[in-house]
Amino acid sequence: MTEPKDDVGPDETRPPTPTTDGLGLAREIASAYRGTTAPVTPGVKRRVKPAKPNRAKRDDPSSLADLLGQVVRDQGWDDQLAAQRVFTDWAAIVGPEVAQHSEVISFDDGEVEVRTDSTAWATQLRLLAPRIVAKLNAELGDGSVLRILVRGPQAPSWKKGPRTIRGARGPRDTYG
Repeated sequence: MTEPKDDVGPDETRPPTPTTDGLGLAREIASAYRGTTAPVTPGVKRRVKPAKPNRAKRDDPSSLADLLGQVVRDQGWDDQLAAQRVFTDWAAIVGPEVAQHSEVISFDDGEVEVRTDSTAWATQLRLLAPRIVAKLNAELGDGSVLRILVRGPQAPSWKKGPRTIRGARGPRDTYG
């Protein structure tokens, strides 16, 4: 028996024979695509635009801290962020024991308002106020804090409640 001859020459490609497994099919598809890419023409170069000197390349990563620092400087927020350090660094400046019994309420025009949880701590902070002002100025910049206003705890209000009498003087009015 003689086999039929193909009319395909040595330069021509044969059509792929059908295969049943997926790996064979993938190999056939890959072999069909080999050599079909367009040749690269040598000597043709693309013109590269010069990079702007003030702007970093897009591929160069930069840290988020650097970008936020640049935004803060551009917007002029340096002084306001330094003023916020009174709130965030209070425990580090005055110490953990004092910070446990006091909190910063506000900071406006060089005056720091502090509320304490007892009158004894309010007295202690009033005595320590010059030292605390010096520490705050050392941390935040000279002249940023002028004085400290110390407030004690709020007394309970007798104006409202289930046993309130209109027109009465409060707890002092016991013999009504």
